[in-house]
Amino acid sequence: MSTATDTAPRGGRLPRQIAYIIGNEGCERFSFYGMRNILTPFLITTLLLYLPEGQRTLAAKDVFHTFVIGVYFFPLLGGWLADRFFGKYNTVLWMSLVYCLGHACLAIFEHNRLGFFTGLGLIALGAGGIKPLVASFMGDQFDRSNKHLAKMVFDAFYWIINFGSFFASLLMPLFLHHFGAAVAFGIPGGLMFIATVVFWLGRRQYVMLPPTPPDPNAFSRVLRTALLTHRPGQARPGLWIAVAGVLVALGGFSLIGSLGFVIIACLALVALIGGVGGGAWLQMERARGLHPDAAVDGARNVLRVLVIFALTTPFFSLFDQKASTWVVQGHEMTMPSWFHSAQMQALNPMLVMLLIPFNNLVLYPLLRRLGYEPTALRRMTAGIAFSGLAWIVVGGLQVVIDGGDPLSIVWQVLPYALLTFGEVLVSATGLEFAYSQAPASMKGVVMSFWNLTTTIGNLWVLLANAAVRNETVTGSIASTGLSVTAFQMFFFAAFALLAALAFGLYARRYREVDNYRSG
Repeated sequence: MSTATDTAPRGGRLPRQIAYIIGNEGCERFSFYGMRNILTPFLITTLLLYLPEGQRTLAAKDVFHTFVIGVYFFPLLGGWLADRFFGKYNTVLWMSLVYCLGHACLAIFEHNRLGFFTGLGLIALGAGGIKPLVASFMGDQFDRSNKHLAKMVFDAFYWIINFGSFFASLLMPLFLHHFGAAVAFGIPGGLMFIATVVFWLGRRQYVMLPPTPPDPNAFSRVLRTALLTHRPGQARPGLWIAVAGVLVALGGFSLIGSLGFVIIACLALVALIGGVGGGAWLQMERARGLHPDAAVDGARNVLRVLVIFALTTPFFSLFDQKASTWVVQGHEMTMPSWFHSAQMQALNPMLVMLLIPFNNLVLYPLLRRLGYEPTALRRMTAGIAFSGLAWIVVGGLQVVIDGGDPLSIVWQVLPYALLTFGEVLVSATGLEFAYSQAPASMKGVVMSFWNLTTTIGNLWVLLANAAVRNETVTGSIASTGLSVTAFQMFFFAAFALLAALAFGLYARRYREVDNYRSG
């Protein structure tokens, strides 16, 4: 083990230990996407066969999106453990072992629901726990002498993620079809074990920063001061809004019997963040004098960014359904006997690897020459809108399928292209934008909230699925002449387009700040 002071790389050379981190990420992403992209078809065709045929698709989608909710919620736990107790290296290593155990459960308990769902829970904990740490741990390996190489390495990092995802999406459906679930889930487990070993092999070369002590001017402390500080003669409306948010969050748990724990817990989280954040915003000036102005302004900026994040959640509700709803639709389309509908997901990482350089080298410079600056917020607005267009196309395809006309799965290339273009504009832009708006001491908070956008996005999917189990709702849908599936597709398209409109209107009034470090 080494510290930042005694082994920080010198002379402007690429740190040798970066190879271990990149290799770990490639194997880990293959393992994650390998199991994730075959999860829905496996559930429908094997694990959920005990259900009536008409219920299996909705049940499989519920399981899939609940799993994704967990993956993007547990970064809160991983980041907290790393920052306060164990450091990034130890947290990544131990969470990776939990991750491996989860994969083992999937391979062993292919016909046992309790064992299989336990495995999904362990993978959500392990994958989510390391999610906010690996990239930042890689950043820790650089200092001022070689920071100019960091961008190249982060580009390679993002490329290897999509490289692993591409081959996993292409190959794992074939293994599931030809060799069964034990092999199809066992191979990603083996790749995750290799990822863990590769990460461990670099232990003597890593720069390991110690956990940080509690910050008296942290985001949560500034909010608490703003809410609780009493000034004579002044009411505390923000405090009452925060209390109302807490009470709504707690009261919501009385509905667990009808909506389930996961939906209620996510709604409670939304109420808590909205109540506490909104209340603190109203009283933020009361924190001045008790905290530095930079901390107060930074907390206010984070709250403004949270509105941006909230408006992106509809995008993630659409994006993650390519591995559930779109796979189910593809299964109803015509395709070669050697092809499986889940393999269409390989289009996404392939297009990402093509679109990022195309946008940066061709599209954005062209727009600038035409006098239109593609700012981060404009790109994100367009990205949300493109996701809505993708779902209009998918809905149109579903109408044709429901009419009984055979339709080739090749038609799904168009919505995949539109959705991936939206992903590049939203996902590749959003975190960079958020980091620029938050001061250095609060960038970790921003990362945590960015991961929660995917959690809340998948919450909207669970709520939509719960709604179509209601006979009154399905009766109303039937009166439109559309199937439930087609209606949901057009509903999500409208949801995204309205979100894009709201996002664009909010973005026009948003004043950006620049909190990049000076050097």
